[in-house]
Formats: sequence, C-alpha cells, structure tokens
Amino acid sequence: MRALLALLFAGALAFAGVPARVVSQTVGTDEMLMALADPGQIAALSAVSRNPDYSYDATRAAKFPQLAASDAEAILRFHPDLVLMASFSRPETVAQLRRAGVPVLVIDHFDTLEDTYADLRLIAKAIGHGDRAELLIASLNARVDALAKRLADVTPLRLMAPSAYGYIAGRDTTFDDLCAHAGAVNVAAEAGLRGHAPIPAEKVLVWKVDRLVLEGADRAAALARVRQIAPFKYTDAAIAGRCVLLPEALLATVSQHRVDAYEALAKALHPDRFP
Repeated sequence: MRALLALLFAGALAFAGVPARVVSQTVGTDEMLMALADPGQIAALSAVSRNPDYSYDATRAAKFPQLAASDAEAILRFHPDLVLMASFSRPETVAQLRRAGVPVLVIDHFDTLEDTYADLRLIAKAIGHGDRAELLIASLNARVDALAKRLADVTPLRLMAPSAYGYIAGRDTTFDDLCAHAGAVNVAAEAGLRGHAPIPAEKVLVWKVDRLVLEGADRAAALARVRQIAPFKYTDAAIAGRCVLLPEALLATVSQHRVDAYEALAKALHPDRFP
C-alpha cells in the first residue's frame, strides 16, 4: 500500500511538473530535502530547523527561510507547490493545505535505515532528483558496511535509553535500529517491548544494563537529570554513572544522519575498534 500511494503521488506531481517552491514542516524532512534539492527549490524549512538541539544540519538550514510556526497559515505564506510533512504532523494542518490545493507528501515510516532509504527515494522523486537519492544511499551503504566490518565479532554492550515521558523505546524504534548498527543490544527490545511502550518500572530494576544512552554534551548534567527520574535513578547504571552521550539531534534523527548516529555511538561504546 505504501508503495502504491507513493507511485500515485509521484505520478500526480509528474503531471503537475517539478516543484519549484518546496516547504518542509519537520526536521527530518528538512535534513532530507537539503541533501536532495536544488537550493532554489527550498522555499522554507521547519520552525526548528535552525535549532541545533533538534537539527543536525542547523548551520546549513540557516541559509534558507524558516517557518514562523508549523500551521497551515505559516506554510501558505511561502506559496508552496509541495509541502513535506510527517505522520505526526497535525492532521488538520494536512487537511487545510490539501483543501487549499497544495500537494502534501506525508512521510510515515521512520524506524529503520531501510525506512530512511525509502523516504529519501520518495522525496527525491517528488522533487525531480531521483538520481540524487541513489547516490546518497550508495554512500550511506558504504559507511554502514565499513562500520559493520569494524564491529565484526565485537561483544555487544547492553543499552537502555531512559525517558522522562513514561515510555521506553523497545523493538521497531529508531533507538533499536541505532543499537543494532552500533554493536549494542537494546535491553527493552530484548525484554519483549515493542514501539514506545509504557515503562515496566519493576522489570527495569532487574535488567542488566551496561550503559545508559543520554542526550546532551554535559555528562554531569545528563546524569543529574536521569537520577531524578524513577525508576531509572534506582538502576545500577545510573548510580554508577555508566553512560554514553549523544547529541539530541542525532539520538532523535530519522534522516540520513542516522548513519552519523551509528558511527558516533559505536565509537563511544567500542573505542578500541577506532584507532
């Protein structure tokens, strides 16, 4: 069904011509659009595109106009002929844009590297640059293969990503995909949790965890935050301060920069494999 919808959408855009004014409403689509589009095609990027806490390409994004907000009114001010959105975008905003006659491409799969490849291909075809997606994917595959060779026969470390929101990342999540490519095991997935599941507080306390994966650049501050969150503050890893840090923009990325996240986490976990 996803492939069919993509084909129909691409056909409709082909009939309408190559988009000349593309607006991206989310950070993930910002990052993919900047990697694929001609600069002149980019009418505006998301309202948080220049915030380095959220965007790994914040410096590059500063060269382009930025949405003042994420609603339809703010988007329509840029007179787009294509808007890139995501399944977590507000449905009413998508509906308003479509009622206004603006083509909207909604990206709705993010969990794995293959999802990202599919998203890159979809966006590239929609903006008339399908060949650029293939070149980018080839370069990403080369890096993923090189990383796998470095990590061959490594002893995986057992990781957990604490959250203050009452959920933890299990199987079929970007964090699980990150672990799978960085020489690690996601203990929540191993325990049978799927998606962003409610935290099983008592079980967390008996999981064997080698490292906590925390966001930010300040180790002391990151540990101080997690030591305020139950049940994680009671775990041996939190008490002993066993953690690795990743920038928030990498830990949450759904774009091609997930490969940067694989490499960064692998280096933090297995420095001996990166002489």
